[in-house]
Amino acid sequence: MGSPSRRIVVLGGGTGIAACLRGLKAHTRDITAIVTVADDGGSSGRLRKDYLMLPPGDARNCLVALACGDPLMSELMNYRFTDSILRGHSFGNLMLTVLTQLGGSFTEALRRCAQLLDCAGEVLPSTEARVVLEALHPDGAKSTGEQAISRCGKPVNSMALRPEPPPISPLLQQRIAEAALIVIGPGSLYTSLAPNLLVPGMVQAIEDSPARCILVSNLMTQPGETDGFDLARHVSQLKRVTGLKRIDRVLCSSTRPEGEVLAHYAAAGAEPVLFPATAERVDGIELIRAPLSTVLPGGMVRHDSERLAALVLAQLDKSHA
Repeated sequence: MGSPSRRIVVLGGGTGIAACLRGLKAHTRDITAIVTVADDGGSSGRLRKDYLMLPPGDARNCLVALACGDPLMSELMNYRFTDSILRGHSFGNLMLTVLTQLGGSFTEALRRCAQLLDCAGEVLPSTEARVVLEALHPDGAKSTGEQAISRCGKPVNSMALRPEPPPISPLLQQRIAEAALIVIGPGSLYTSLAPNLLVPGMVQAIEDSPARCILVSNLMTQPGETDGFDLARHVSQLKRVTGLKRIDRVLCSSTRPEGEVLAHYAAAGAEPVLFPATAERVDGIELIRAPLSTVLPGGMVRHDSERLAALVLAQLDKSHA
């Protein structure tokens, strides 16, 4: 790793923060991605159950996003089997499973894989404990597991990891303490961002860090999870369910999908994450806006990696001004 004064720590889930990591790696190798380990669906959920390991999918996405080596390695990591007993598994998930068996820990598996991919930084799990995510709803019911929380469609009063994991590792404490910038998101509010912040000691480490803490707003709401949420509600709910008090800035996109793309998302129950056009603050936090969204082939709305990285790096420079 390079100079601690320029280290960027990014927290979230693999799919959400991948765009940020892809953009940042063109400018620095001082990156630490901290990823959730509460995923219980798909290939990750099956491997978690069969091998009593942490789910590899989010970490794999981050590793590929940070990869600077032979592009073939990234293709291999993302290759997904479509038949036989391996159906649904990605090659990268299986490789991380083997590396965990060989190295004795998931953190060691990620370190070895990062070396193979020549990653511009490191990927660390928010905890080495095997945990599930639990949400408590206003009617007193509980939803257990990321998949159940995303599907239930109920408001969330509070969240917890079960069983409660031990405090964050000394390595995570060190990375956060030495960071110049902490980036939260983008990512699913309850199932990607919150699980990292629910690990004991994570919020306190962020609060105590001299780094500027910024939140990257999602572009669209998530059906069943954040239906009808505007940006202010995203921010206030994240703070409420995790106990995080300090967010210094919120980065959001000034551009939104239109026409057929907007209609496609509306049919699926999603809409842009809205905020007042003239707002300078959201939930009391400074709001920074820029044209960050792009539409991929097939009509998927995503953050533009280069533009997002440029805006994130601008916050780093301002923090040292």
